[in-house]
Amino acid sequence: MRRLEPQAAAEGRQPHADRGRGARPPAEQQRLGRSRPPFPPCAEAPPHLVELPFARPHQERSRAAARPYVGDQGRRRPGRVPRGARGLPQLAEAFRPRAARHRVRDVSSGRDVARAVDALRRGWPVTIDGTAFLAVETADEGALGAFDAEAPADLLISGPRAVTLKLANQRDAVPTAPVRIARMPWIDLAEAVAIADPARDLASPLKGPFRACPPPAGAAAAIQLTRLAGLLPALFAGGVAGEDSLQLASEVIAAAVHEPTVTIASRARLPIAEAEKAEIVAFRSTGDPAEHVALLIGQPSGAPPLVRLHSECLTGDVLGSLKCDCGPQLEGAVRAIAESGWGILLYLRQEGRGIGLINKLRAYALQDQGFDTVDANLRLGFGDDERSFAVAARMLEALGQDEVRLLTNNPRKVAGLEAAGIRVRERVPLKRGLNPHNQAYLDTKRRRSGHEL
Repeated sequence: MRRLEPQAAAEGRQPHADRGRGARPPAEQQRLGRSRPPFPPCAEAPPHLVELPFARPHQERSRAAARPYVGDQGRRRPGRVPRGARGLPQLAEAFRPRAARHRVRDVSSGRDVARAVDALRRGWPVTIDGTAFLAVETADEGALGAFDAEAPADLLISGPRAVTLKLANQRDAVPTAPVRIARMPWIDLAEAVAIADPARDLASPLKGPFRACPPPAGAAAAIQLTRLAGLLPALFAGGVAGEDSLQLASEVIAAAVHEPTVTIASRARLPIAEAEKAEIVAFRSTGDPAEHVALLIGQPSGAPPLVRLHSECLTGDVLGSLKCDCGPQLEGAVRAIAESGWGILLYLRQEGRGIGLINKLRAYALQDQGFDTVDANLRLGFGDDERSFAVAARMLEALGQDEVRLLTNNPRKVAGLEAAGIRVRERVPLKRGLNPHNQAYLDTKRRRSGHEL
C-alpha cells in the first residue's frame, strides 16, 4: 500500500514519479490498457491507493481438468441423479408436506442433543421432558449441592444395573427399563458413584437397603444420553437445574439415535496397501460428535458391493490387542473387498459395541475379575450390544447404494441394515484372528450373542 499526497492525486499521477522510474508510461502500456481515473483530494484525510497485480487474460495459467473419483462411473449412470455432496440439489416446490418416512430432522434438534451430551460430560445438569438430570460420574460436591437445593434428588440407574443390584424385582416393569432409587440420607456423592460403578462392587459388596420408585419423565432418554456421552448410565434425577440449563424432549434424543442424518463432509483418494485405487469419504452426523468414514475400494461393476461394517476398536485396530479379533478382521475385510473388485468398508465410531472407550476398558477390568464380555456390559448397566446401524444405512444411501453383500458373522448387522432400509442380498462370513487370548471371548459371542463362527 502506497500513500498518495493530495497534490499528486489531484494531478492524476503517482507521487515522485520522476524519481528513478521514469515518467508515466503511455496509456497503451499501462495495466489493463487503461489510465487511472483522477483521484480527488479529501479534506478529512489523505487518500490511499492499493495496487492489485492483475494478470492479463492471456497470461493466466491453464488448469488441468478434474479427474473423476473412484466409483464416479457407477454413481453417474445415464438417467441417474447424483447423490450426496457431488449431486446438484434438485429443487421442488417451496412448501410441501413431508412424507411419512422423510428421515429429516431440524438441525437445531441435533444441536440440542450435542449440547446436552457436552453438558453431561462437563458435570452440568440438563432437563428432559421437564425433569432435571445430573450425571453421577461427572458431578462434584458443588454441583450436587446446587442440584439438591430444594430437596435431595433421587438416583436413576439403568435396568441392567438394577438387575445386578437385585432391584428389578421390586417393580412390575420391563427389566431393562430405568429404575429410580429413593435418595436416603446416607447416599452421598461417593456412595452414588459406588452404586453406579461396578468396579467398586468387590470393594463395597454390601449395598442398600434401597427402595425402588417409578422412573420420572424422560428417564429412558436420559440413560440413552449418558451412553452417547460415554458415561456410566447413572444420574441424579429431580433436582434443580437452573434457568440456564438446556431443555429438550425425549423424542429428540431418540431421533438422534434411531433416525440419524448424515452428510458427506470430505472425500479424497487414499491408496492403501491392499488397493491403490481407493477413496475415503468422511461423514458427519447431527447430534453425534463422532465422524464416521467410508473406504471405497475398486470400481462399481453394477452388482451390489461387498460391504463391511467395522466398529472402531482402538485396542485391536491400532494397538494390536489379542483380547479381541477386531484388528485381524479389519485387515481381512479390506483384503476380501479388494479381491472382490468393488466394495465399501464403513468404519463406524462405535467403540466397545457402542458404550465408548472408557466404558469398554471398565468392561475389560470386569473380565479380569472373571466375567465374560456380555456379563461385563450388563454389570456396567448396558446391553450386550448398544450399537445402532441406522447411521451405516444412511451412509450407504449417501453413497448411492441400497443393496449390498454384507461381510459379517453377526446376524444382528443384517437385521439392523434391513430394518433401516438397506437390502442385504447375501451374508458373507469373515473368520479371522483366533488366538489363545480371545478363545473365551469368541465362544461367548457365539453362545450368547448369536455370532455364526
